[in-house]
Amino acid sequence: MGRNRGFTGVLIQMQRQAERDARTRAAAQRRASVDAARARRAYERAQASDQKERARLYTESRIADVAALNERLADDVAALEGLLGDTLQLGDFLDFESLKETVRRPTFDPGQLAVPEPVPLVADFQPPVPRSAQRLLPGAKKRYGEQFELGRRQYETAVHAHQLREAERLRQLSQARSEYQRTVTEIEERLARQHAEIEAFKASFEVGEPDAVIQYFAMVLERSHYPDGFPQLFRLAYIPESHQLVVQYSLPTFDRVPAVAEYRYVKTGDKVTEKPRPLRGRQDLYKRIVAALTVRTLHEIFNADRSGIVETVAFNGHVDTVSDATGKEVYPCLVTLMTTRDSFMDRDFSRVDPLACLLDLSASVSKNPAELVPVRPVLEFDMVDPRFVEEADVLSGLDQRPNLMELSPGEFESLITNLFTKMGLETRMTQPSRDGGIDCVTFDNRPIFGGKVIIQAKRYKNTVPVSAVRDLFGTVHNEGASKGILVTTSGFGKASFDFAKDKPLELLAGTNLLYLLKVHADVDAKIEPPEHWVEPRPDTGPAHWDEPPEP
Repeated sequence: MGRNRGFTGVLIQMQRQAERDARTRAAAQRRASVDAARARRAYERAQASDQKERARLYTESRIADVAALNERLADDVAALEGLLGDTLQLGDFLDFESLKETVRRPTFDPGQLAVPEPVPLVADFQPPVPRSAQRLLPGAKKRYGEQFELGRRQYETAVHAHQLREAERLRQLSQARSEYQRTVTEIEERLARQHAEIEAFKASFEVGEPDAVIQYFAMVLERSHYPDGFPQLFRLAYIPESHQLVVQYSLPTFDRVPAVAEYRYVKTGDKVTEKPRPLRGRQDLYKRIVAALTVRTLHEIFNADRSGIVETVAFNGHVDTVSDATGKEVYPCLVTLMTTRDSFMDRDFSRVDPLACLLDLSASVSKNPAELVPVRPVLEFDMVDPRFVEEADVLSGLDQRPNLMELSPGEFESLITNLFTKMGLETRMTQPSRDGGIDCVTFDNRPIFGGKVIIQAKRYKNTVPVSAVRDLFGTVHNEGASKGILVTTSGFGKASFDFAKDKPLELLAGTNLLYLLKVHADVDAKIEPPEHWVEPRPDTGPAHWDEPPEP
């Protein structure tokens, strides 16, 4: 009985202990659940905070990207607005000396070949002399003699090998020196040739050879730095008789003007929107770009010409694009003018307005360049193409073209009359002029633009004097004509161009005449004054040749 009560007590204690353990485990589990929930909530809060931080950083990065876009846009517009000012900070003159190559001559470095090998020393091959005690040993003297003889032979062999190696070193050193000298000679000869070419180029430019003049100013214009999107393509021609440079320049298209005024980031929807630039503002900016590029090009040409090779520049600015109306490629002229050095350079370009400058120079500027409204070039570039002067009959080896300077007055008169008839004008001859040319009255039958036109052609070798231009203007005024055209076999000076400015006069040089004859009358001609040609004077009658001098 007592044992049963003791056993029951043990069971009760065990049950109570199990209950206590269960409660402990339950409490631990509750604590673990609470800790887990607390940790989960902390994690969720951290994750939400991290997402919020990432979102904030992303928004800031997008805002920064848009700010960079606006900064680049502002820089681009500023560059477009500052086209003229940029070139004023630079020197446009191209120094011929700067075109000469300068190459640093290499230094002769033979390396180890320049270091002689040490000569073998006799002492290194001789055996040590026996000591007194060693000499008393049997055979010591004989052994020493044998060693001495062996050392002598080894020394002689070493000396001979050294001599062979030294001879080879000296041979290689001489070869290296010869190769170095050959390299230096080649460099100096190449530099001498290149420097001679530059000197020849300079000499040709200073005497006004057309190819050299064109090459020089092409290099000047090619060095000019423009923003991206500017074609920087051009054609140049030089008329030495008139010291006139003709420029046909490719302008940037209207789409080079940014269509966006500002970029904005819209957080809702995470997108970048564009605020469009007003069309009128784009058109005005494009017109200013056309004007600035024109003035800049003229400034670069005149500023680079320290030798006074160019007195007059005829500039035609074209744009190579596709017409929205026809879908075809077009090349309209948007700005054109002819100006002399004195007229153009007499102004402060740091404060000048390019468009006002062009209007002051009597330039024709498109009323709306963005819509490709063209203007008529003051001088068609093809009319000064030197190929019309240089072309010859290659197959026969003889130039079969008629020389305008060798035609009789009647032949020359008929040729000019035929030319303007082919050009669509109604031609009537007047009394022959007494200065070697012809006077011709033509009628342009076009409505509004047509009218009476006075034409005079002069066969001259030298530059036509300005007095001839004044006389033509007086004739136009007296005849009540709408226009006067002076054609010559030579050229005109800047005084003539200055006088003709803003007047109903058109001056056509020899190259222009050759072009018109080829295109409109299908006549291949040339202009080569005979050796004894005498320039006509108003009171001496038609041009003539003197008798050749006595031998």
